[in-house]
Amino acid sequence: MSLISHIRANVQAALEEDIGNGDLTAQLIPEGSKAHATVITRDEAVVCGVLWFEECFKTLDPDCHIDWKVKDGDRVKARQTLCEIRGDARAMLSAERPALNFLQSLSAVATMTRRYVDAAQGHKAKIMDTRKTLPGLRHAQKYAVTVGGGHNQRMGLFDGVLIKENHIAAAGGIEKVMELAFRLTPPQTPIQIEVENMAELDEALRAGARLIMLDNFSLADMELAVKHASARAELEASGGITLEDIPLVAATGVDRISIGALTKDIEAVDLSMRITLP
Repeated sequence: MSLISHIRANVQAALEEDIGNGDLTAQLIPEGSKAHATVITRDEAVVCGVLWFEECFKTLDPDCHIDWKVKDGDRVKARQTLCEIRGDARAMLSAERPALNFLQSLSAVATMTRRYVDAAQGHKAKIMDTRKTLPGLRHAQKYAVTVGGGHNQRMGLFDGVLIKENHIAAAGGIEKVMELAFRLTPPQTPIQIEVENMAELDEALRAGARLIMLDNFSLADMELAVKHASARAELEASGGITLEDIPLVAATGVDRISIGALTKDIEAVDLSMRITLP
């Protein structure tokens, strides 16, 4: 599925969830009434979710007009106007909450990501997301990570291998699981293995690993791991890394830092839509 297909599916599900058999409150507005609305943000943020927002309104009123003052990726200040909408009043009222839900949630992901990316500036480390996403919104949230300047890990279990502790145990050790991964994984598919200490790192390198996750390593051990790997593998720091930790972790020389909080621990941006008659 393309991103556009995911957007349409997300919006269809959101509208069906909210409207069901009909908006009982919007029917109080005279049929055919036209309205004008302004959407503002009450928070500083990085905007994301314009296409989801538009799809909500266009699905219910294909003739509505949305005049955007910003675009995805823009930094905005509190009380800044994001867009103006003109169209059918009933449709506008029905689309309001689902549209704002998408915009406030995806902007929150982009805003959080930008904070982490900014904190890593001056170092080569990329800020990576994880699969800790809201059910049904993985493509949307991962898109928001890229808008915030971050990078996507695998989309799901189908497009990348990440060998963790339980995989290693079930397969019979690092050497065995890496041999199986190289033999069974489709070409060009990334293969990553998680290690928990320097001994496992050394074993993974001997087994041919080229993408290694350092799980809960101390800063000192991260620095040691970078020196030990000596460009033989790409190293990713992971495990409870906070925004305050980022400058120190990035300074160890790791190539990537994965952060579950980008999509998991977000606080929606405070948005408001006000309707007036034309």
